[in-house]
Amino acid sequence: MEGNLKPDIKRNDRLANILIAATSIVIFVAIVALDRRTIQVPYPFSFDVHVFASLNALINSCVTVVLIAALVAVKRKNYLLHKRLMLTAILLSVLFLLSYIAHHLWAGDTTFGGTGLIRYFYYTILISHIILAAVILPFILITAYRGLSGNYSRHKKIARYTWPLWLYVSISGVLVYLFISPYYT
Repeated sequence: MEGNLKPDIKRNDRLANILIAATSIVIFVAIVALDRRTIQVPYPFSFDVHVFASLNALINSCVTVVLIAALVAVKRKNYLLHKRLMLTAILLSVLFLLSYIAHHLWAGDTTFGGTGLIRYFYYTILISHIILAAVILPFILITAYRGLSGNYSRHKKIARYTWPLWLYVSISGVLVYLFISPYYT
């Protein structure tokens, strides 16, 4: 089915599950901890700290494009391109996470100032984005592991759920930025 693609890593489901769970928990706890404090140490450069938020939106936009390109590649049975694009999406997501952490460490929270229906729309997108962003990481890692270890049938089964949720998280992240950015101080 996957042509002549060979597994990139040796299968060790037990170890993979432990590493995926540990990574997901550590990142989740770190993000929750960010909500509780803002660092008081000045950042090392003189620029608007909200540039990280703009970078986050740019990275999320790139992830969206890469995810769509990866779907097109797999539909065309170009599995090598699909793999490269999905690894690119993961790398971009790591860069996003670093930028997100930097932004929240230095900038703290921003309150949305919109009123009326737009406020409800914003919070609907924000809440769904937060919930799905919190739960998608282990699914991304499991899906990647199954693909890289050559377990293509199980990879395909979970990817049917992981991919659209990841796409939603990347798109909704950009929307959240567009709604909140006018309120940065």
